[in-house]
Amino acid sequence: MSDLTFQALGLAEPILRALKARDYETPTPIQAQAIPPLMEGRDMIGIAQTGTGKTAAFSLPILHALAAGRPERGAKGPRALILAPTRELAIQIGEEMRSYAQHLRLFQTVIFGGVGHGNQIKALQRGVDIVIATPGRLLDHMAEGALSLAGVTHLVLDEADRMLDMGFVHDVRKIVRATPKARQTLLFSATMEGEVATLAAEFLKEPARVEVTPQATPVERIRQSVRHVDGKAKTAILLDLLKDRSLDKVILFTRTKHRANKVAEDLEKGGVVADAIHGGKSQNARQRAIKRFASGSVRVLVATDIAARGIDIGGVTHVVNYDLPNEPESYVHRIGRTARAGAEGEAISFCGADERSYLRAIERLIGVSLAVVGEGPKGPEEAPPSRGGGGQRPQGRPQQARKPQGEGAGRGAGQGKPGAGRGARFGAGAPGKPRRRREYA
Repeated sequence: MSDLTFQALGLAEPILRALKARDYETPTPIQAQAIPPLMEGRDMIGIAQTGTGKTAAFSLPILHALAAGRPERGAKGPRALILAPTRELAIQIGEEMRSYAQHLRLFQTVIFGGVGHGNQIKALQRGVDIVIATPGRLLDHMAEGALSLAGVTHLVLDEADRMLDMGFVHDVRKIVRATPKARQTLLFSATMEGEVATLAAEFLKEPARVEVTPQATPVERIRQSVRHVDGKAKTAILLDLLKDRSLDKVILFTRTKHRANKVAEDLEKGGVVADAIHGGKSQNARQRAIKRFASGSVRVLVATDIAARGIDIGGVTHVVNYDLPNEPESYVHRIGRTARAGAEGEAISFCGADERSYLRAIERLIGVSLAVVGEGPKGPEEAPPSRGGGGQRPQGRPQQARKPQGEGAGRGAGQGKPGAGRGARFGAGAPGKPRRRREYA
């Protein structure tokens, strides 16, 4: 399919014009496989992660269908509904769809929690063709009578596995059942097992299946190393590392909000421009930080796992694990922020004496031992700093393990501004126990 072009896929001319403006000529593998059956109106299961081009894979056929079909006179409810687990991902999808639809007379709004209801309700009242939403806030609008899903013809469940992990399963079921049965349903996930498979069987009819999951490839492209350090020395070692200007665009991970703030403050004191994102920050503050980092104004973005979930920013040169995650799958998600779109990247991890069990769990998951920089571990292993992630794992050398299957290497969101809906044409309006309606962290 290497010679396949978007034009050959039969997309409408205004969409092709928008793709050409972005220098998009050849579809990615998931786009080449997904767009033809979607253009035929089939339901679809897509096993893929962000970075494969899945947003365009479902957006382009939906836009093509909406542009060709005319809504009933006076209809204001959306014809397409896209559900996403986090507001960052919802905003990114909105930004991409706005770009693809710039020459179409279609209108959208993005709905998420953490901000007031007023502007979202106004956008819905003016009428929209597409709603991109997180489940909790969408249900709020439905309960208030501000939104009807009776006219939905296209439904997308994006990152379904993440939505279920975050405790949205009942919300998702309630939303899907509020849409007509005669609809096209698309479900995208990095894995297709357990409750995700149950959900797919429940709501999809004879779906086409597209699988593009090169989970191991990003890990193989990333230079990975670990430094065994005293926990109190981490910041000094970090500042020394950052004297190397090749660490140009760095995402740094901590386990807690407090630690994220403290590390960002220490970096600023050390002359390194840094900002932090976590659940204690407002949505606007988080979006400003992400934009500044994406533009290069901020060199180091300090993040907690869930706050950074799905951030998809190009050009990240390094990922630093200031704290090792207590769930090994999170390590794969974290380091996948670098080495995007075929580029190479580097992941540097700090390991204190209380984190060695986490390191062993990570090495078992990825099937390799991380290269040790400097001296090896000294002194006795301390108890892990928090529950989970292998505090009781056996001692010894890491065992060889299979490459991670389905965890993905960085899925989900990016940056953008929520728009006001129809007022501006097509303007974009954690690990642990799942919680209901957990839309931010």
